[in-house]
Amino acid sequence: MGIILWIVFGALVGWVANLVVGGRERQRQGCLVSVLVGVVGAALGGFAYRLATGEQQHFEFDFPSFGVAILGAIALLLVLRLVSAASGNRRDRDRW
Repeated sequence: MGIILWIVFGALVGWVANLVVGGRERQRQGCLVSVLVGVVGAALGGFAYRLATGEQQHFEFDFPSFGVAILGAIALLLVLRLVSAASGNRRDRDRW
């Protein structure tokens, strides 16, 4: 995939992952953050796919690659939100 398609793919994956993980407290993230979450999530999803199946996932602009990338981005967002919530709780405890 060319760099422009990676950016478009990452933006779509990041946007969908943010909608899925969102909930009521969904934080609005910018386009750049969506692209980064999508691209890193795609890499994370591809790595998890390779570990689970032993096969290499070739990312193309198709539905199976989109699904693997979304699952990776969702996992990434969940970890990031857990870390930010834990650090927020720690800051609140340190204040008192």
